[in-house]
Amino acid sequence: MKRKSLSSFYISMGLLFTAVILKAVESAKGKYAHMLFNELFEDYSNALRPVEDTDKVLNVTLQITLSQIKDMDERNQILSAYLWIRQSWYDAYLKWDKDKYDGLDSIRIPSNLVWRPDIVLYNKADDDFSEPVNTNVVLRYDGKITWDAPAITKSSCVVDVSYFPFDSQQCNLTFGSWTYNGNQVDIINSLDSGDLSDFVEDVEWEIHGMPAVKNVITYGCCSEPYPDVTFTLILKRKSSFYIFNLLLPCILISFLAPLGFYLPADSGEKVSLGVTVLLALTVFQLMVAEIMPPSENVPLIGKYYIATMTMITASTALTIIIMNLHHCGSEAKPVPQWARVVILDYMSKIFFVYDVGENCTSPKREKEEECRFEGDDGCQRRHKEIRSPLSNRNDDCNLREKLNGNLHRVNGVNVRETVNCCSCYKMLIKNIEYIANCIRDHKANRAKGIEWKKVAKVMDRFFMWIFFVMVFFMSVLIIGKAA
Repeated sequence: MKRKSLSSFYISMGLLFTAVILKAVESAKGKYAHMLFNELFEDYSNALRPVEDTDKVLNVTLQITLSQIKDMDERNQILSAYLWIRQSWYDAYLKWDKDKYDGLDSIRIPSNLVWRPDIVLYNKADDDFSEPVNTNVVLRYDGKITWDAPAITKSSCVVDVSYFPFDSQQCNLTFGSWTYNGNQVDIINSLDSGDLSDFVEDVEWEIHGMPAVKNVITYGCCSEPYPDVTFTLILKRKSSFYIFNLLLPCILISFLAPLGFYLPADSGEKVSLGVTVLLALTVFQLMVAEIMPPSENVPLIGKYYIATMTMITASTALTIIIMNLHHCGSEAKPVPQWARVVILDYMSKIFFVYDVGENCTSPKREKEEECRFEGDDGCQRRHKEIRSPLSNRNDDCNLREKLNGNLHRVNGVNVRETVNCCSCYKMLIKNIEYIANCIRDHKANRAKGIEWKKVAKVMDRFFMWIFFVMVFFMSVLIIGKAA
């Protein structure tokens, strides 16, 4: 027990001694850091370019890390992004021998104490012209300064919405010195592209790359070259949100337009359905117009809306014309012979259009089936039963006239009675024939109106299938262009 207590005592004393030594070393390094800072910045000025020879070029290495896409404003053509900007260069006046300062090889100091390159975003679209974030810089013993600063940038981006919502965008981020030319400060991109390792995935956009290209431009105002580094951000829109909220409802609504031809003309809802569908598409068109910039490039979904609205307008106009044919009535002209042959004989069979008020189990077909079931004798017997009894009376009257001709000299009284009876029957037959002729004319006029209604019904079915095919091919076309 005593040996165990002695060993634990020695261990605790060793740990205490180690902690004291480490604390002394840290305090010693802190002492040397203060001493180094006072000596370095005693005669240092951050206003001048830190080179020993003024003709020498100062190289600044630039690295951009994309952390997040804040917003993509298509209407104002502004890209908001959260970046980490790393700049590194060598300061000729901030060097020391680390052996003189107990091996101290780097210190961290405020960035406003040292000279910094005035590298800015050329295509900046923000109203705020504030200074960069004054984060600390890392100063090494060989004079290398590394400055990491976060920044939320708003840059102008030319947005091409021709294939919205299946579009891809390329936004440039151009960084360069504002006052120093290429003979004074040269910019070198450390990587061939921006760093995307810490990128936070965006809900609307996919990142397909961020290549970096160095450009040397000579402006008209100056003869010196001005280098810059341009990072091209390649974005691909995630279109599922717009498919389910803008495109799919439009396709479903557009398929309602041809169904207006299938509605019965007497329902009174054919024109109102077309107008309702047209208003619904107008609402979606306004929603797209609020998102897109007012440019000459009409987006793909906008073209689809315009084509669908044009089609629905044409279908509504055709519906009005067909309704006028339906309501021609008995006072209209007869159906032309070509229309009777083409529309009533051929097209009605192609589109399975029956007579007005007739379907697959119409009364006409039921009567034919009954006659076919009873046979020819039954149908003839029924037609004989339907014959008017007045025709029989007319035959009787003629027979009596023949008989009365033989008995005329025998009995004068009976002859007079017979003649009076036959004259009454003749007047009655004339009246019935007049009524039958009126009914026959009425049926002929009614048949004329029924023919016009059948013409209108055939045309309804014809345009319904035509517009269904148009809507289908328009939907396939927009999907094909997007692919």
